[in-house]
Amino acid sequence: MTICPCCGFKSDADLSAGCNACGACPVGEALPRPDIELPSYGRSLVLAVSGALIMLLFVSQTVVALIERSGRGAKSNLALLTMIPFDWRSWLAASETAAWRLKWVAIPVTIFVLWLFRKLYRSVMNSPDRFCGLRYARRGYIASAMFPLLILLFIGLTVPERLTQYRDGKEAARQAPAYRISRALDEYRENFGGLPDNLKDLTRRLPDDDGSLAAALSNVEVSGYRPSAEVAAVPKRKPQTLRGAAIRNASINTADDPITERLSFTNYELVFPGADKQLGTDDDLILRDGFIDTASETRSTQVRKRR
Repeated sequence: MTICPCCGFKSDADLSAGCNACGACPVGEALPRPDIELPSYGRSLVLAVSGALIMLLFVSQTVVALIERSGRGAKSNLALLTMIPFDWRSWLAASETAAWRLKWVAIPVTIFVLWLFRKLYRSVMNSPDRFCGLRYARRGYIASAMFPLLILLFIGLTVPERLTQYRDGKEAARQAPAYRISRALDEYRENFGGLPDNLKDLTRRLPDDDGSLAAALSNVEVSGYRPSAEVAAVPKRKPQTLRGAAIRNASINTADDPITERLSFTNYELVFPGADKQLGTDDDLILRDGFIDTASETRSTQVRKRR
């Protein structure tokens, strides 16, 4: 393919008869190639600058994350500089935060490293007479290749902690209805002086504007609620005495009057089904007087007490 130097038209025909586009004709023989040609540094410069910018991006995001973690509550820039920690744990945590923020940037960078940067570096390495700056090209290419590896490394370090947080979140979501019912029972005891004998009394006698109490009670078995009371705490009536009578009539019943006051429950136990949605298994949650425990842990505690 021949390119016309006048108009840039590309053609496979010989330009000796003139350009097919503009009609320009050669005025002499083509100049010979020079004996000494200086090598180009453009490709090495592209690799070096790209690697430096990519690593500078990661370092800057790490510093920003470190400042955000340590600069909360700082009222001035001077106070912010004095509050920046220099221990390796803080820098590690900041690097992990920066890696998560740059995770989407690592995808195009990886594509460029595996295709474009690799092609440029191989051309510089295979043609040292045409391209110079092999050392700088190598450093830039290594820096570019290290960026996705660093992102992958720091994200991988956070995976165990994130898995733990995920499990804790699921466990907290599972225990949320129990805590909501526990708060409702405390409100009921404070307002009415005792615990209800039926869980339906909670929705009938307590306000539930956001509907969280009804949602918590929707998946609870009524049979799992077991209120109890201390017998010694139940009030008793004293027998009435006849004043001014010396001798009591034998026909008068001398037994104590029966308890006419309503029984006030002071303790409770509520069983929630576990992940299998069935009661009576080891993963059941037991809410006992405001404390949540699993059925397996409750059984192990009872066994230790017996010993």
